Amino acid sequence: MASTAMFSSSLFPITPLNKLSSSRNSLIFRPLSFRPPLFRIRSSLLQDKEDKVITQNTFPSKTSPLDSVTENSTNDDDTSSTSAWEKGVIKVEQSVNIFLTDSVIKILDALYRDRNYARFFVLETIARVPYFAFMSILHMYESFGWWRRADYLKVHFAESWNEMHHLLIMEELGGNAWWFDRFLAQHIAIFYYFMTALMYLISPRMAYHFSECVESHAFETYDKFIKEQGEELKKMPAPEVAVNYYTGGDLYLFDEFRTSRVPNTRRPTIDNLYDVFLNIRDDEAEHCKTMRACQTYGNLRSPHSYADAEDDDESVCTIEAGCEGIVDCIKKSVTSNPAKVK
Repeated sequence: MASTAMFSSSLFPITPLNKLSSSRNSLIFRPLSFRPPLFRIRSSLLQDKEDKVITQNTFPSKTSPLDSVTENSTNDDDTSSTSAWEKGVIKVEQSVNIFLTDSVIKILDALYRDRNYARFFVLETIARVPYFAFMSILHMYESFGWWRRADYLKVHFAESWNEMHHLLIMEELGGNAWWFDRFLAQHIAIFYYFMTALMYLISPRMAYHFSECVESHAFETYDKFIKEQGEELKKMPAPEVAVNYYTGGDLYLFDEFRTSRVPNTRRPTIDNLYDVFLNIRDDEAEHCKTMRACQTYGNLRSPHSYADAEDDDESVCTIEAGCEGIVDCIKKSVTSNPAKVK
């Protein structure tokens, strides 16, 4: 791999992608007239040779859960002890996630050292599974009347749609040619689905961080591949499915999963296979930023909801009813009124 996972004070792996999002400010939902304006932010993903990927026209940045705990700490003894306990829980969750991710990476490194497209096929089969799990649990909460967050469902579906097209691209490149690769990827995906669903039931924050670790690894894998094979990739044609997805007429879902960027500000050009992998790598970076934002409760918003708010001077950005895991949902169901659709 291009970089080795290490522990920082927050126990996030030190990767090029995490350097991008290490400093976050809370996203506060306010009336439009008081909401901070959109800024043009230049942030870079540092790579081995100091190449940079520029992200422009971004929304206000999101916080990590550890940032939120630190900001909410006071001199009160009870509050301080609660914050310290919560920080400890977060660090344990992240440590477990990092261990699990590193273990899977070692297995994939051993099995797919010289078979890049097969490795990418396995990665993309696995990568879309968490979004299915998230939506399944959220639909269950909806059925019980515990939860109403349309933005979460929209964004997670858009993420699964993006990952599905990554998978279609790898299949067109022959990544699924071997029976063993299909068997391995599909059975890992089944196990991963139930594991993620259970994790999401208990701690959405932990489930989102685990997905962040997976997306971060995917980013590093594609980044390394581009650096090593870039010149050859520029000589190869782009798969038709990639051209249709990245340059098609309806790019609403393409804009929807990139929650840190204003819609219509990224329109890829696909001239060859190098462009395809470059855009897939950048997609993984966007997934990672979205998963980091989701770790702070109530922090996720559809990118299109900002545009809708700007069209209405009287609109107010409100947080929809929701809950943090099944325990919180049950508690709120017996202590407050059922969630209402906004």
